[in-house]
Amino acid sequence: MSEKCIAAVNINQDYCSRCSICHSICPYEAIKRDAETGEVEIDIQKCQVCGICYSACPVFAIEISYYDHKTLANYVDCLREKVKGDTLVLMCRGNSPSTCEVEEILANQGLSIKDYIPLRLPCSGRIPTEFVFEVLNSGIKNIVSIQCEDAFCRFKEGTKINTRRLLLSNVVLQQLGFSKDVVKIVKYSRKVVYETEKCVGCDKCVFICPYAAIEAEPFATPKILSDDCMGCGACALVCPHHAIQVKGFEFESVLNRYGEAARKLKAEGKSPVILVFCCQWSEFSALDDPESVLFKKNAIALEVPCFKALDPVHVFNGLQGGFDGVMAVVCSAEDCKLQEGRDTSERNMTVLNDTLKKMNLHERFELFEVSPRCVDDFNQKLDRFWKKIAAMPPLGLVKAEA
Repeated sequence: MSEKCIAAVNINQDYCSRCSICHSICPYEAIKRDAETGEVEIDIQKCQVCGICYSACPVFAIEISYYDHKTLANYVDCLREKVKGDTLVLMCRGNSPSTCEVEEILANQGLSIKDYIPLRLPCSGRIPTEFVFEVLNSGIKNIVSIQCEDAFCRFKEGTKINTRRLLLSNVVLQQLGFSKDVVKIVKYSRKVVYETEKCVGCDKCVFICPYAAIEAEPFATPKILSDDCMGCGACALVCPHHAIQVKGFEFESVLNRYGEAARKLKAEGKSPVILVFCCQWSEFSALDDPESVLFKKNAIALEVPCFKALDPVHVFNGLQGGFDGVMAVVCSAEDCKLQEGRDTSERNMTVLNDTLKKMNLHERFELFEVSPRCVDDFNQKLDRFWKKIAAMPPLGLVKAEA
């Protein structure tokens, strides 16, 4: 980590009551406690910025740079005026789907909600109880929390902690006269979608899956063990016919999104035009508020659920499709939320770089390891990459041969 790193999480010792709740609840053992004085400090090298400690602190002694209580409350107030909705839908980053999928998930739970306020978070465990009471007091009538399944939580304990917290809140709210259904919890995890009619039975997905979630079947297509699937996307990368893909990150859908964006930006005369593939867990603010950073650099960002889902084909297509540079942002090996199988991702990048060198495009692609623990780390790397690409002649759109 850079010496210039400004930590995203800090403990204000003047406010701290030495209760050690944060120390006991941190899933990464990133909070150290002095046995003699009881003073607690955050080991920023271990911190994953999940926000669980922030939401648990009874005296708000923990200061956090992303999704703090005040910012979240202001966001809800502003959006409530725009959408005229009175239902708040909390979504964890790991399961945060497109708008139509939100309605689909809710419909599967017997909930029909048309006008709602979506609030995307790195982890459901970072919502303080005070926030729940505050938004209900401000005019929100219902809260739906779409949480990852317990075993799927990228921050280990976030789902379990938030589930307990919301259930306890519901008990208190009923005593205050609220309906028993004022707070609902929905469990949903993003899994692979398998179209067996496209499968040719090559079994590549079986060998590549780092979680043993795919089993080979004699004289049949492979079997997906949905309960074991972590949605990392490794299988989707090796499937030659796109028979298996991560829901929400389908190949053709991703291809269409950045292809259309490149043509639009080029038509507007923007230069240079940057494509950013970003792991959901390596950067927070730029992904949820692209106008603050990305749009100023003529850059668009497409999320990937994990480094293992970063398809080299998309990098190549991006450069052929009109982008002047492609930047990939991933977690370090130590920070990776799905560490199994990372060696496959690294080999993919080696092959990609070799291919780009042969086509004299290797200077236009760069892979960065970024962490949200360092405020502005992503912005600095994007700025450096943008200046590098801006010094090169723009690329044109390569038309496919007839």
